[in-house]
Amino acid sequence: MSKIKLGATLFCYGTEYARYQYDFEECVKQAALAGAEGYEIVGTQMMPSYPNVSDEFLGLVKRLKDTYGIGPVGYGANNDKGMRPDRNLTDDEMLADAILDLKAANRLGCKVMRAQCMLSPAAFERLAPYAELFDVKVGIEIHNPETPMSPLMQEYLKVIRRTGSKYLGFVPDFGCFAVAPNKPKWDRALALGVKEEHLQMAADMRYAGRPIEEAQEKLLAAGAHPAIMEALQGMYGFVQFRPKEALSGLLEELSEILPYCFEMHGKFHYLSEDCVEPSIPYPEILEFLKGTDFDGYLISEYEDEMYCGGTLFTQRHLEMERRILGR
Repeated sequence: MSKIKLGATLFCYGTEYARYQYDFEECVKQAALAGAEGYEIVGTQMMPSYPNVSDEFLGLVKRLKDTYGIGPVGYGANNDKGMRPDRNLTDDEMLADAILDLKAANRLGCKVMRAQCMLSPAAFERLAPYAELFDVKVGIEIHNPETPMSPLMQEYLKVIRRTGSKYLGFVPDFGCFAVAPNKPKWDRALALGVKEEHLQMAADMRYAGRPIEEAQEKLLAAGAHPAIMEALQGMYGFVQFRPKEALSGLLEELSEILPYCFEMHGKFHYLSEDCVEPSIPYPEILEFLKGTDFDGYLISEYEDEMYCGGTLFTQRHLEMERRILGR
């Protein structure tokens, strides 16, 4: 049976933090109040001395753990190729940045670091000895539109198996299991004047796997409001969704890589008052995980596309998970 622990990324409170409504302590406090057993910190977002962990910040983290009972368990790395205006960073430069993040994760006491696929498979492979040195497991995030066994993720899987390193693996993001359109983007399109019939037409073409160019052409021919294009880009981009019938196959893909999963991200975009995520089938995903031997944190991650703050929704998300998991 799985040993799922429930956590939250402080990214959930990114809107409140950016608006100076919350400081770092308040973010940790809110995660604890929501029931998180640990939290992820994204270094570039909330670490004033990034990429280094100052003595002052480390002292704050330790004090807050004593006060609220939770500390950092996961570290969100910065894998940004576009930091220079004139060119993308090279593999050597990306590797150097990843090593700095490993050092920060180690100093904070995190045992897992989430990396992104801008860190190439080749650089990922070269990171293995440093991950072992700093005793921090590095998981490539499997983020929509990727799936656990999409071609790109298979390249990382080859690296993991070839090196045999216990410090290289994955962090699946539940957004890749979406089976319905993103509600905030749908509602935003409606508010801008898009007709629901045209949004449904777009969703049907996405379900059918029609090319985006064909979808754009047909929607314009049908007289759809131009604002639908933002929602359509999402449907074909980072908030893709698949027919519900595809879910069993996606969970089979997850089972294939499960031995290499260090952590999972419970992505959510919206939660109704009865704690239902309209686009991501949490009951099926969590029931599947309950029957596995997964031993790690499930980190709640709110994408605040409504710019309303994540406090209430993060509370609902953790409540939903506890309910499904029978806690």
